[in-house]
Amino acid sequence: MSIFAIKDEYIEPAAIRAWTEERMIYIELTDGRIIGFPADRFKLLAQATDEQLAKVRLRLNGFALRWEEIDEDITVPGIVAGNFQLPFLVTKES
Repeated sequence: MSIFAIKDEYIEPAAIRAWTEERMIYIELTDGRIIGFPADRFKLLAQATDEQLAKVRLRLNGFALRWEEIDEDITVPGIVAGNFQLPFLVTKES
């Protein structure tokens, strides 16, 4: 009689949906999480208009976000890991 053990494998979540609200980008992942980040965390997104940001599309079976008009691609695993180009800036209002 043989006994087989199934090894736990980490499966990186992919995005099933992406959208914007104001200057925030949101992705819904295959594992049910919703992650949001400010557009200002990426150079090209920070310069984009709200209309350009809203044109986000999923690519590579949900493993990348694409903005055709501004020629920007961001990986979903990078977002999940918190790998952003620019630091989060807190503004102090007077």
